Order: sequence, then structure tokens, then C-alpha cells
Amino acid sequence: MTLSEIWIYPVKSLSGIRLTHAEVEEKGLKYDRRWMIIDENGVFVTQRSFHKMALIDVELLSDSLVLSYRPENNNQISVPFQPISANPLTVTIWDDETDALTVSDEADKWLSDVLERNVRLVIMPESAERKADPRYAKNEENVSFADGFPFLIISQASLDQLNSRLAEPIEMKRFRPNFVVTGTTPHEEDGWKSVQIGNIQFDIVKPCARCVLTTVDPETGGKGPEPLKTLATYRRVNNKILFGQNVVARDFGKINEGDRLILL
Repeated sequence: MTLSEIWIYPVKSLSGIRLTHAEVEEKGLKYDRRWMIIDENGVFVTQRSFHKMALIDVELLSDSLVLSYRPENNNQISVPFQPISANPLTVTIWDDETDALTVSDEADKWLSDVLERNVRLVIMPESAERKADPRYAKNEENVSFADGFPFLIISQASLDQLNSRLAEPIEMKRFRPNFVVTGTTPHEEDGWKSVQIGNIQFDIVKPCARCVLTTVDPETGGKGPEPLKTLATYRRVNNKILFGQNVVARDFGKINEGDRLILL
């Protein structure tokens, strides 16, 4: 089994970035979901409500992010890693409240113009604590602005099986994994308990329940019934549609595309 793809999503619910190597940290891969867009009440916003977020590409530079609105040529903004305004505030993501810092007035205006709603961009400071669900966490792990856990793993075979049932195939990016693995049977990851990728050990903690975000086409921002409609026919458990596994790390360090995956 091989780690075939590594993905990060620096700004929650904006486009992802494929990497050839990444740093595994407690809260997730380095730079993964460390930024988030919030509304006037400090509550996170996502593609679930704002499909246009799918059309904002993110580029990772050595000292900044570059956000680009795909439908408009040269409509982009640079977001430095070090926040300019840096006003502390408490933000809400699902049932959690956690510390954040504003980034810049310029970024807020750019995003508000693109999304046609008054929003702000925030960053999670290193000191912030947001605990993963204690019912499943192994060592009181902290998590970034991700929905619930630091990492998500999916096998390519699982997507291939889904695509064999769809009229039009979809890409893995619909499911926003961090790790894609080849060399397995479909949904083999459902039975894993612990794995080693390269030299880093991980624990598989719970299946990932999928939501309407997967029905937003990351290329167009358009929304349709798939893949949830088809997944519901064979991946529904206790009224939840499951695809992929949530993961926490036992230790930290570098992983690389092409690393071998071993079951522990």
C-alpha cells in the first residue's frame, strides 16, 4: 500500500493544494486549515452555504498564501503568514469556540467582495487549543479549523468503486482528504486501527460522515445530488453516509508522496 496523494486546505472550505511532502503536526498537516472565513458573528462559513468558495484557489508560497478568484483573471490577494491586524477574537466552528486572530482588513474586503457578504479571514494561533472529540481522540489531541479531526484518509479504490456506480465520475477532491492510498480493496480503510506512513504512526479513530459539501463541484461551484445520492444506496450506516476515515497522529515529522503504508 502506498501514499499516492497528500493534500492540504490552508483556508477552510477553499480549494486544496496537492503536495509531494508535508510536515505532520498535532493539529494536522502544516498549514492545513489554519485559516478560516467567518461571518459578522464570528461563525465559520463554508461551501455548504457559499458555493462560490469552491472557486477561490489557494497557492502556498514561502511566506504567504495567494488567494485567486478563478472566474476573474488576475483577481487575487496575498495573505502573509504573519497577520497584519492580529486582533484576538473567539470564533465558532460547529459546537466549538476557539481563539483566533484577524489577518488583515485588505483580505477581509477582498473576500467580502468576492463572496458578496461581509466576512473576515482569521488565523489560528499556535497557542490556540481546540480539542478533538474526546469520545474518539487518543491523547486529547488538538485540531485545527478542520471539521473534527486532524487528518482524513481515503483509499483510491473506494473512489474507484463509487465512480463505477456514477453516470459521471468525480474526483477525489470532492471529499477533501489529506491522504490518498493506493494498493487496497474498496473501503479497506474501514477496518484499519493503526497505520504507519513512512516513519510516522497514526491511529484511525472514526469513519467520516459526509455532508452536502461533497455535492458541490470544485471546478464549477455548481451543486447536484451526487455523490450523496449514490453513496446512500450502499454507504449509509445509522442514517449517516460514511466515506473515509478520521485519523490522529501518534508522532510527528515528515511524510512523502510514495511512502509505504503498513498496518500496525
